[in-house]
Amino acid sequence: MEMSSRRKFLTACLGTLGIAGLGAALYPLFRYLAPSKGAGIKQKMTFQMSDVPEGGAKYFELNGTAAVLVKPKGGTVVAFSAVCTHLGCIVQWQKGQDQFLCPCHGGQFSAQGTVLGGPPPKPLEKLPLVVQGTTITIG
Repeated sequence: MEMSSRRKFLTACLGTLGIAGLGAALYPLFRYLAPSKGAGIKQKMTFQMSDVPEGGAKYFELNGTAAVLVKPKGGTVVAFSAVCTHLGCIVQWQKGQDQFLCPCHGGQFSAQGTVLGGPPPKPLEKLPLVVQGTTITIG
């Protein structure tokens, strides 16, 4: 009789452990597929023209993803998603070259977001932008 109660106890422990393991494996999948709490809320960001030097870039977060505001030399300000269209790495602004470089696989994008080289399949996503005087509103 003592052997039976040990067996039941071990079976219960293994069952509990299995359920906990299954929950730990399924939770990240659920979080990935379920919309975030702020989904559907469109955020807006406001900057001053002086926040971005000519030839420079300003990184920020918009609607939960990395974004970048760029003022190329001799050009107008533009805003993009800073997420590479290849595998989702954050692109880096190359100030001297006026282009973006993806540090993961060497993808290159122009100051207008078009693909210059590497594996990215499509250009960077352009973000809506309004300039009123010296104020820049993105989103």
